[in-house]
Order: sequence, then C-alpha cells, then structure tokens
Amino acid sequence: MATRVTAMATIPATVQSDVNPAWPVPAAYIASHDRRDGPQVSRERPVAVGMVLAAAGSLQVGAAFAITLFDELGPGGAAFLRLAFATVVLWAIWRPRIPSHLADLRVAGAFGVALGLMNWSIYESIDRIPLGVAVTIEFAGPLLVAVIGSRRPLDGAWIVLAVAGILLLADPGGGSIDGLGVLFALTAAGCWMAYIYLSKRTGAVFPGGSGLAIAMAVGALIVLPAGLVQGGTALTHPDLLGAALVVALASSVLPYSLELEALRRLPESVFGVLMSLEPAVAALAGFAVLGQDLGARELAAIGMVVVASAGATAAPRP
Repeated sequence: MATRVTAMATIPATVQSDVNPAWPVPAAYIASHDRRDGPQVSRERPVAVGMVLAAAGSLQVGAAFAITLFDELGPGGAAFLRLAFATVVLWAIWRPRIPSHLADLRVAGAFGVALGLMNWSIYESIDRIPLGVAVTIEFAGPLLVAVIGSRRPLDGAWIVLAVAGILLLADPGGGSIDGLGVLFALTAAGCWMAYIYLSKRTGAVFPGGSGLAIAMAVGALIVLPAGLVQGGTALTHPDLLGAALVVALASSVLPYSLELEALRRLPESVFGVLMSLEPAVAALAGFAVLGQDLGARELAAIGMVVVASAGATAAPRP
C-alpha cells in the first residue's frame, strides 16, 4: 500500500497533536516534552529521522512490489492477502479479546471498513496510474485533516496549493491520466480521513494494538469478495503467498514499527514534515522498481503537494 496502517493506532494512550491532528502522539512523548532538547534526545534525533525515511522507503517500495502481483492476483487479491497476513501477525502479537460492549465493537468495525476500503482503493488506483501520482492524490486526505478547523489564513493557502497540485496531476480534460485511477485515489484519500479519526477512537477504547488487530480482520473480510473475484485460485499459489507475505512485512510491519520508535524521539512537527515526503518517495519507488518515469508536469505537481503538506504541519498552532 501506498497507504497506511499506522502503528500509532497501537499506542495504548495517545493525545491529540497540537501541530497535526492527523498523527496521534504518544502520551509518554508529551510527558517527556520538556526533556526532548537534552543531550541524549539531540543525539537520537538524527537516528529517528533516519527511521522515518527508512519507513517511508520501505512502505513505498513494498507498494511498488505489490504492483508486480497484480497480473496474477489483481489489486483486490493483493490487497486481501496483505490484510490477511497483517491480521495473522497482529493477532499473534496482541491476541485481542472480542469486546462485550457492542459500541466498542462498532468502533473497531468501522475502523476496519475504512482500513479495508483504503487499501483496496489505493491498489486499484496504482494499477491504473503511476504510484507517485496515486499517493500524492491520496495524501489529500491527511492534509485536509491537518487543517480542518484551523483559522490560520496560511492554512488556506496550503490547501489551495495542494488542490492546484492535485488538479495538475489529474489533468482534467487532458486525458493523459486514467480518470478511474484518479477516482480510486480520491476514494483512498477519503478513507484515509475516516481512518485517522477512527484510529484515534479505537486506540482510546482498546488496549495496545488489540483494536487494530480486530479492525484488520474486518478490513480483510471487506476486501475478500474483490480478492476472490480478481485472485481466484491464484490466492492459494505458494509463490504468490510468499511474495504477498514479503509485501505485507515491507509495507506494514517494518515501516510502522520504525515510525512508532521515531515518534518517541521526534517532535510531532518534525515527524509531520518528514511524513509529507511520502509522495516524493513514492515517485522515486515507482521509478526505481517499476520504471515509471514522470514528466515535468507530474514532478512539479508532486512538489506542490509536498510543500503544502510540509507547510501545513510545520508551523505550530496556538
């Protein structure tokens, strides 16, 4: 996935980030806020930056390799296997208990629906349009969450810049970009917005990563019909199962573990800016792994969205 199953949803206690509500911040980090400029944290910060960059690279390279499975599995089959393997790993780690309160189960279920649709729709998108283009359009979701409710005029300017970049990528009327691929990417962006809000609620209701494990199982069930239709009997091929497991590890387990550790060492504003580089990293992964060469227009548009995302997350709010 170019899209995410963020490890921050597995943090037992989180608080709202003052800088970017799209990314919850561990309560332990806030408790140590006054100490983060000390010598030890100063030494750890470059390591944490490297963790975030490595996580972004692993995530997008994993998404690029997932595209190589589309011929045999289809986007639906690849998305289903990724979610299924992630479910197995998370349940083995957290061993969640099904909640007795129906309201709690509904929260996890809604989280899983958003999670499943987000994964499936972005895979359908990158099956039709370049990886960097799809991820850039999808990134409109967390960008909107970051500025919703803001009264800073500058945030309005960042949104305008991001919308201009996305319109430049979509090329309305030009016909150079598959319209259905753009629609799937926008669907993924909407699901990412829902995912951000629901992950916060799920993290508040369930201990550790148990809520995420339940949601992952729901997401796999949501994508199962598309997986069966597109993947069919290929879903049982050992070679494809092994490749899908590698994709799941590269796209989920490794990057989210690295991000979790990085969040313990970095201010949330720095983390948000580094996350904003993902569209550019996706474009590089598409070029390196898949040979997807983007033109000057696409590169300029991706740059506009990266700048807008970084600007929206960098400046602290009152």
